[in-house]
Amino acid sequence: MTKLIITTTPTIEGSPVSQYLGIVSGETIIGANIIKDFFAGIRDIIGGRTGSYEKVLREAKESSLKEMEEMAIALGADAIVGVDLDYETMGPSGGMLMVTSSGTAVKL
Repeated sequence: MTKLIITTTPTIEGSPVSQYLGIVSGETIIGANIIKDFFAGIRDIIGGRTGSYEKVLREAKESSLKEMEEMAIALGADAIVGVDLDYETMGPSGGMLMVTSSGTAVKL
């Protein structure tokens, strides 16, 4: 798979945009399981970072970015500029995590 330049900046230094191909996005929804919730609760009481949640969050972000990148490649893009990442909890008890990414696919 071709790797694109993916950046939160609106431009890429030294590489002027020759064509804007459109908005691309990726969405990932991941549920947190009860065992992770239990151990996260213990961490909240004794302090420290919650590695299991950090791992899930990282996986969701990577999945969302990969989906966005695949969409840009299908458009023939060389890069994605102006990338924005958003994180939201969903579900009745906030037990689901949604990560969305969006940006503009461009030709350099």
